[in-house]
Amino acid sequence: MDTPKLILLTTTHRVAPGLLSWPAWEALRGAARVLAGDPAHPQLPAVRQAGVTVGLVERSTAPALARLLTEQKEGVTLWLGSPDGDPGLTDALARIAVERAGEAPEIELLPGSYDLPGARLLDLVSVMDRLRSPGGCPWDAEQTHASLVKYLVEEAFELVEAIEDGDRVTLREELGDVLLQVLFHSRIAEEHPEDPFTVDDVAGDIVEKLMYRHPHVFGDVEAAGAAEVEANWEQLKAAEKQRDSILDGVPAGLPALAYAAKLVSRVRRAGFTAVPDAPYELPAELDQESLGRLLLALAQRAYDQDLDIDQALRATTRAYRDEVRAAE
Repeated sequence: MDTPKLILLTTTHRVAPGLLSWPAWEALRGAARVLAGDPAHPQLPAVRQAGVTVGLVERSTAPALARLLTEQKEGVTLWLGSPDGDPGLTDALARIAVERAGEAPEIELLPGSYDLPGARLLDLVSVMDRLRSPGGCPWDAEQTHASLVKYLVEEAFELVEAIEDGDRVTLREELGDVLLQVLFHSRIAEEHPEDPFTVDDVAGDIVEKLMYRHPHVFGDVEAAGAAEVEANWEQLKAAEKQRDSILDGVPAGLPALAYAAKLVSRVRRAGFTAVPDAPYELPAELDQESLGRLLLALAQRAYDQDLDIDQALRATTRAYRDEVRAAE
């Protein structure tokens, strides 16, 4: 008599049905009986097409299912795990293993397919599609690219704050909020009547861009260090976008200090010297023009010394805020 054995075969819905590991296929073909509790299980068509007979059982309570799966006195019983993970089943099986020690079948957990890195992004795409589709969320359905701009900006700044605070719990949450904005805009873009594109198009474009702009990784170009990599990036970017000016593509909507720092960065990287730097001195009396030139001069000096002027001001301002609160 063969020793009874129960195999719990788990799969992921994020991998195409039928793409199971070789041990999983061997277990399916070698089991005395294969059972499943969901008639709509995504793996059933592929398993049956492979010649494996699958018996469907009515799912009731977890203890009842556990008793059913362990009643076989010989051979191998394979349970094709349900997409919902069969809540409570493993606990019920553990109790049977203790109560019927020496009589209960050997239990093996066999993963048939695994989530690949980034697999949960598929879930996010699915959720976003559900929210945006008929019968989903009325608020989500009404949004446009323009109406979401303020949320994109807010989420980006909240992410910056989490990074500056060193708050990893909030960092993880805010990264998700920013990612949601990308998925939301991509889902809206699918509905454009004349020029639709999907999140796959967005991802494909950035993959191609990254590979093109990293020839030292994906090609035969050699780069001595980060500075050379950055210089190559800017050259490739300029050639790719066919820009007429070294300042083309700098968004004027950036906060003022960040805009100045970005312009200075472009000028310095291009080695452009036709326009002299702003004078660096504190005028006797400040007005709008002298204040602007002083801030520009600070941005230029900061770049030359590899300092982030926007980050420096934010850090000092936050420290000032804390001092005021403490004094209050």
